[in-house]
Amino acid sequence: MRLKRFLLRYYPPGIILEYERGGYLRTKSIDLLDLTPETNTDELVSEIRQSEPLITESRAEQVKELVLRLQQKQGQQDHHRFCFCKELKAHILPLTNIAFNKSGSRFITGSYDRTCRVWDTASATEMHTLEGHRNVVYAIAFNNPYGDKIATGSFDKTCKLWCAETGKCFHTFCGHRAEIVCLAFNPQSTLVATGSMDATAKLWDVESGEEVATLTGHTVEVLSLCFNTVGNHLVTGSFDYTVAIWDVSSKRRVHTLIGHMGEISNVQFNWDCSLIASGSTDKTCKICFSPQGSRVLTASSDKTARLWDVQSGVCLQILEGHTDEIFSCAFNYEGDTIITGI
Repeated sequence: MRLKRFLLRYYPPGIILEYERGGYLRTKSIDLLDLTPETNTDELVSEIRQSEPLITESRAEQVKELVLRLQQKQGQQDHHRFCFCKELKAHILPLTNIAFNKSGSRFITGSYDRTCRVWDTASATEMHTLEGHRNVVYAIAFNNPYGDKIATGSFDKTCKLWCAETGKCFHTFCGHRAEIVCLAFNPQSTLVATGSMDATAKLWDVESGEEVATLTGHTVEVLSLCFNTVGNHLVTGSFDYTVAIWDVSSKRRVHTLIGHMGEISNVQFNWDCSLIASGSTDKTCKICFSPQGSRVLTASSDKTARLWDVQSGVCLQILEGHTDEIFSCAFNYEGDTIITGI
């Protein structure tokens, strides 16, 4: 095995190793969930070296610098207030979803015009148009933290995997019997999960394009899903008013969360996977945690987005300006920029 490079993951704190084995590039993560600004970095690097053979003595100082950067990020205060920056006429038909890459330098938009577009954030210029679906492009995602692939799910019952740099289509995943309305990459970027109006979720192999599993148990449409940080659990939300937690390795449902009085529209883990937030048509359309996990952003049919404190439940800010129902919202990876779409 030969180490190629490090990738830094701020939330939750960790270091991702990209290495070569048998002629193929592979990744593994060093999770530092117990890291605090007070952690002794020399002792931690020594522990990492003992448990990870790819971290040799010559790499120790580089790992220490990465740990210090993680500690510095943890020490930053999360009191950011948001103001309107720019409005972008992205498609000729309404948007369905929006998503940032890890750095926030690019974002993608899905639309009823059957395309997904890739944008440069700073200049608001279009970089690629991903064409090939035969119906609405409803679900979209980058494979963060890598950001080199994009997945799109469509009302044409297929999911497509694209190169983020060139716009080339790698695979078309076929197997759902109804519209695909949600999708997500696992943290290792080896699997794509899709949820469908056929009441199932499916797991797909990114490299081969083959179906890995079908998760059955919901009685009606699966509208939202999300992997946890480790990638060993998947949470799904359904129009049957329930949230289900699945074990990825066994493909079995391990918990069912009941309490909403309406269809589940969105589910998400927070950064350390200690909490799950769920949005429902009983009040809220779309939700997302800030990368730090201390804020929740909600988008609603009342034409506003709201920023909430996770611990107190207090609304910190109301973001106004849209003239119609907000269907999607997202933080960038730093947590200092929000994008909303109608």
